[in-house]
Order: sequence, then C-alpha cells, then structure tokens
Amino acid sequence: MAMRTKPWPNGIPCWADLSVPDVDAAVEFYGRVLGWEFDPTGPDYGGYVLATVKGCAAGGIGPLPQPGAPSAWTLYLASDDVDRMAEAIPGLGGSVLLPPADVGPLGRMCIAADPSGAVFGVWQAGTHIGAGWVNGAGGLSWEDLRSTDPDAARAFYGGLFDYRFDLMPDAGPDYTMFTRHDEQAPLGGMGGMMGAPDGTPSHWLVYFGVEDAKAAVNAAEQSGGGVLMAAFETPYGTMAALTDPAGAGFMVVQAHEGAPMPDRAD
Repeated sequence: MAMRTKPWPNGIPCWADLSVPDVDAAVEFYGRVLGWEFDPTGPDYGGYVLATVKGCAAGGIGPLPQPGAPSAWTLYLASDDVDRMAEAIPGLGGSVLLPPADVGPLGRMCIAADPSGAVFGVWQAGTHIGAGWVNGAGGLSWEDLRSTDPDAARAFYGGLFDYRFDLMPDAGPDYTMFTRHDEQAPLGGMGGMMGAPDGTPSHWLVYFGVEDAKAAVNAAEQSGGGVLMAAFETPYGTMAALTDPAGAGFMVVQAHEGAPMPDRAD
C-alpha cells in the first residue's frame, strides 16, 4: 500500500471516479464493498463526493452528467499540461469530449475517447493530486483497457504518453502491460475484449484492492450489486468482477503477498 502527497507524473493513472443516478445509493454500496468513508465537496461541485481511506482520497462519486447516460467509472491519466494533451488527441485518432476546464482550485481536466471509443480523463493537479491512497484495501490497484482495436489503442496512448508495451506471460497475444519508458513497474494493461458479450464498447476497467475478495463479493450481492465473475485465483491475487446497483462494472483484487503492483509511492 502507499500514500502519496505529490502530483502524479505524466501518464500515470492517477484517479478514478464514478457517475451514477443515485449518489447516496452508491455511497452506501461502495462503503460496504470497499470500506470507503466519504467527504462531500460542497454545493460548488455539483454533489460530487470524495471517497477516502485513512483520510486520503481514493476515488470519487458524482451524479450523471446528463439524465439517461450510462453509469460508469472513468479513469484519469495524469498530465502536467492538459491543454497540450487535448491538442494532441485528435491528431492521434482520438476525440475530445469535454475540452480542458478548471475544476476550481482542485485542478484542470479534459475528457476524451481513444480511437476505439474508450473514454478516459486527463488530470492536471492543482490542490487535488488525484488518489492519495493506492495499492492497499480500498485503493486503485490496476487498470485494464478492454479495446475492440488494441493495436490502435496502443499506438494512440503510446503517442500521447510515450508508454512502453511489454507482453504479460500467459495473458494472451493481444494483451500487453504499459509502462513509462524510464520505469520498470507496469501501470496497467491493454488488450482485447477478453470474452465480453458482443456489442460491448471499448472501455477502461478499474481494479480496487480489498482485504478479502470473497467477502467483497458477498457484500456486493447483499447491497444490490451484481457478480459478473465470482472470486477466482490468478498469479497476482484473488479477483472478482462486480457491478454496483446502477450497473457500473469494476474489479476487486486481494493481492498475494509480494505480488507485483504499479509503483505509486512518492
């Protein structure tokens, strides 16, 4: 586990937030499943709520941007110049869905889609660096891009953030880990749709740490969520794929002792 207080370096997944039709219901659900506590940000931020672990920001929950939009998690990648990123995105085959804008003193952000349609955010830290708690129970631990065109996605994100891509043993030929060029620890993975039902759009999938994956599955079922994949063993830990009561999907992972994780310490 790690606590972080400094802004995240360029290209590192630094934050994830959820858009749902009922913030209060989501707060109750994720509090039970991930052990989160919550701090409201006040009326100036439209009902957005910060999830915390040990007093550190771990994620966010807010209302849907428009009625009828699907509930979903959005992954944010850190940048020291969000405006420059937004200018580069169309030339690499992506699209800017929400142009760069300030979020009060907290930071500056944009929302974009990659060439296969997966939506992501870019975050430039102000007073809010993004996640201050990672790799432990309740913290962001991994992220996968599930893409209908993983080769195009790798070209896009590699051009935007200068990632290096390495195969993961036993994960299949179209799945690679992405890493900053000057580092060894992987940040997440990119690959195909991995057996998702036909018609599933490209998307980023976020993984949160838990102390007990089976207990998290039980808590999700008892709190109105769904189980896409019951707890299963991997070389890296016990994992499960869940949905919250509004249908947003996410993963939980009970990491094995000594399992490799993205290096997110200060």
